[in-house]
Amino acid sequence: MAVVLMATWEALSRWVVAATPHTMVSALVSGGPVSLVYGFILALIGALATAASLGEMASMYPTAGGQYHFIAKLAPEQCRYMISWLVGWIGTFGWVAFTASAPFLAATMIQGLVVLNYEEYQAKRWHGTLIYWALLAISAVVNIWGARLISLIENASSLIHLAAFVAEFVVIWVCAPTKHSASFVFTLFRNESGWSSNGVAWSIGYDGAIHLSEEMTNAEVAVPWCMLGSLAINGMLGFAFLLTVLFCMGDFEAALNTATGFPIIQIFYSITGSAAGSAAMTSMLIIMAGLATIPLTASTARMLWSLTRDRAFPFSTYLSIIDKKTSLPVRSVFTTSGFLVLLGLINIGSTTAFNAILSLAVLGLHMSYLIPTGFMLWRRLHTPEILAYGPWKLGKNGCRSEHCFHPVSVLHLHLHGLSPVPAGVCRQHELCLADFWWSAYCKLDILAVEGTKGV
Repeated sequence: MAVVLMATWEALSRWVVAATPHTMVSALVSGGPVSLVYGFILALIGALATAASLGEMASMYPTAGGQYHFIAKLAPEQCRYMISWLVGWIGTFGWVAFTASAPFLAATMIQGLVVLNYEEYQAKRWHGTLIYWALLAISAVVNIWGARLISLIENASSLIHLAAFVAEFVVIWVCAPTKHSASFVFTLFRNESGWSSNGVAWSIGYDGAIHLSEEMTNAEVAVPWCMLGSLAINGMLGFAFLLTVLFCMGDFEAALNTATGFPIIQIFYSITGSAAGSAAMTSMLIIMAGLATIPLTASTARMLWSLTRDRAFPFSTYLSIIDKKTSLPVRSVFTTSGFLVLLGLINIGSTTAFNAILSLAVLGLHMSYLIPTGFMLWRRLHTPEILAYGPWKLGKNGCRSEHCFHPVSVLHLHLHGLSPVPAGVCRQHELCLADFWWSAYCKLDILAVEGTKGV
């Protein structure tokens, strides 16, 4: 499930090589190939460290609430409930936005293919929203009435995920008419982002297994290995796909200025020389984005259900009820789907606003990772006797893992952008939010070093 949920190499086709009004700030524009290559490596190291730390906590406390339950166990007594509630809401909002990104990617890619094959077609925002809603409806139906099929769908998705990678990897390398030099891939830097320094994109979503831990067998061991395994597999596939695209993408400017809204579609067209070939390769990405919507919805619904079970969400008594026939949190699935449908209305008014909300998935999820790992580090250094480790533990490597993740995560929070702006224009509201979390991180580290008993 986690491998399909992350779908790193497919996601790279949008978040790494996308740069039009339909999408967020492009990594190619905000640094170029060099920032992608080295940024990906740095992101993977930070993500592995994060997953290891979260996996250890999941082994100790295997609950659907995940990070906010970890806070309730690890934070000082005088502030644990407030911080736990805050992290629960931040994480849930991040998961809702993260879930919306998959069907939105599939919907807008479908529009891009129509533009490629029918030049007279005028892509409208409401067209994409209708497709987005259709994918959400399919996901909700499968999660509620087709629960028995989810395991089969996930296994099939994993096979498609790997088979599609091999197929596209071979086609790109064999059919690409020209290839860029190693200096283009590993040394070329360009910055049109509006910032005076690099920015990098990070991997998220690997905590999805945590929120299904109450439905897993031997979750104390299975969840940590699931998280690390999905990161390792997707990390290797993602990096290989990234290098493949950078070496074989052809005309840099043509890819960025494509009318389809997706440089990856233009790259496929340049490589295959035909609209049909580009459509076939892009269809694999669309299928995977659509399939990823199902486990994303499942994880988000469990996160919401956990909040309602702990009476931390409006109408908790009603929403926390488990359906007797299916033994599933059906009302939470409906509520999650309803939130996602409402998000689609924003896209009808403004794609930029919708993309800004989707980008909060990265910000929100990283916040939900940062805070519990900070408290885990604090407890590990100064009150280790209260930690009841599960069967999966890091031992002495725990501190190294948490120290590795924190600087990377805080750097990401500090530089993360919510929407494209002209060069030279700074995002003051984002800096204020990032500075707040930078201050919180510094406070946690000071407490960890000094051994202060409260926060």
